[in-house]
Amino acid sequence: MNVDLCILGAGPAGYAAAMRAHDLGKNVALVEAGRLGGAGIHAGALSSKTMWHLSNDYALACRVDRGFHAGDLKIRYEAVIGAVREAVARRQELLERQIACLATPGPRGGRVELFQGKGRFVSPHAVVVRGDDGSERKIEARNFLIATGSRPRTPDGIAIDGERILTSDHIERMADFPSSMVIVGAGVIGCEYATIFANFGKTRISIIDRQPRILPFEDADVAEVVAGSFEQMGVVIHRQSKLQELKVTGDHVEYVLTDEHGETRTFQVERALISIGRVPNTASLGLGEIGVALDRIGGVVVDQTQSTSFPHIYAAGDATMDVALANVAELEGRHAAERMFGLPPHPIRYEALSAIMFLNPEVASVGLNEQQAREQKIPYRVGVVANALVNRNIAMRATRGFVKLLASRDGEGDNGRLLGLRVVGPEASSAIQGIAFLIDQNATLDDIDHCVHPHPAITEGVQECARLMLGRSIHKTEVFGPELLRLAEG
Repeated sequence: MNVDLCILGAGPAGYAAAMRAHDLGKNVALVEAGRLGGAGIHAGALSSKTMWHLSNDYALACRVDRGFHAGDLKIRYEAVIGAVREAVARRQELLERQIACLATPGPRGGRVELFQGKGRFVSPHAVVVRGDDGSERKIEARNFLIATGSRPRTPDGIAIDGERILTSDHIERMADFPSSMVIVGAGVIGCEYATIFANFGKTRISIIDRQPRILPFEDADVAEVVAGSFEQMGVVIHRQSKLQELKVTGDHVEYVLTDEHGETRTFQVERALISIGRVPNTASLGLGEIGVALDRIGGVVVDQTQSTSFPHIYAAGDATMDVALANVAELEGRHAAERMFGLPPHPIRYEALSAIMFLNPEVASVGLNEQQAREQKIPYRVGVVANALVNRNIAMRATRGFVKLLASRDGEGDNGRLLGLRVVGPEASSAIQGIAFLIDQNATLDDIDHCVHPHPAITEGVQECARLMLGRSIHKTEVFGPELLRLAEG
């Protein structure tokens, strides 16, 4: 068959691109080797975040400092995973319903047809899709989009059996809460699962961190709040520790660590979760054979238009391993569809990207942090307001954390351009989208100050950060001091 666009992968990037191409009246072949929605739904963004919300609900119900005490709480892992699967099934049903409807040409003539199987390029203009039953279908297209996503990276020398030694793909397969678990890797995914299992309170959690602190890509003050919360929850962080060995021994996992002082110790746990990043799913696509340029880990090399070394072959999302976020994948997929069919989309402002880390407390980010500003040699000012001064946090009885706003220091006087925001605390994500828009519009501190913010709201902390840098904060540094208010330059 011959179509306008053949997409390999029906995760966030591929699905979004298919829908945008349909808007333009194009015929699309959507090829998926696994489940519709990819890691954006299954064993990834939706499933893990559902589990995080459930764990928060349980942890909140267990608290005794809220004016009530809920007794005789019972929890079963099977029931938790059942609730996760129900959420995933609901989302997948929505995707399937739309695909089924769009298989019939619409008013503009375009259609989207799903092909279940593994796609592989046999030439720059043709893909063969091999189904699970061994059948093959050749698809030729004017344009192609590689959107095959990623999978958990596994270290050499460690056998992942999916039973005792797991990746995030195996979490839902466990029969019960493990009594103990070590997490190898202190990045976002590892810390999110540490939060989830610590919230449920049934599992002793340890984290192996090769760096001096967890979340090394974030500022130290952000990481310190999360680490402090972990320690209060009983999570053990093996800082600056090198994993020498990890293996299954009988009915447990044994791991050997060497710490920063050179001391080597052996530990035993029931399960181990490997969380050291992800790698692109490109090895079986035949890209090297047809000449598509790849980087050293197999990510597809693209230019600013998402185009590869072939102008009619594009790539988006985790297949490029540029920014591995579902929201970015969707944007890149849509932009690729518009580019290949002659539309000039606005460029993606990667410097205004927003993200959420589902931890305890929640962490939300947009734009630059201090660490990145220093690395890029961008002069900046920063204002930090502790959540203890924000009325919404006081009302929630959840004052751990802070709001931190970065603005430029480039000769524009006190009214600097907005560079980035970090919010650490409950409902942190509610504060970032407005700032993402303002950064995209090259807005300034005054623009935040002049907004009418709802009350009480998390965003009032953002407003106070702006006012702090403008010298007109309601809260005065001479009263509250650096433990609650901070002004600095970098």
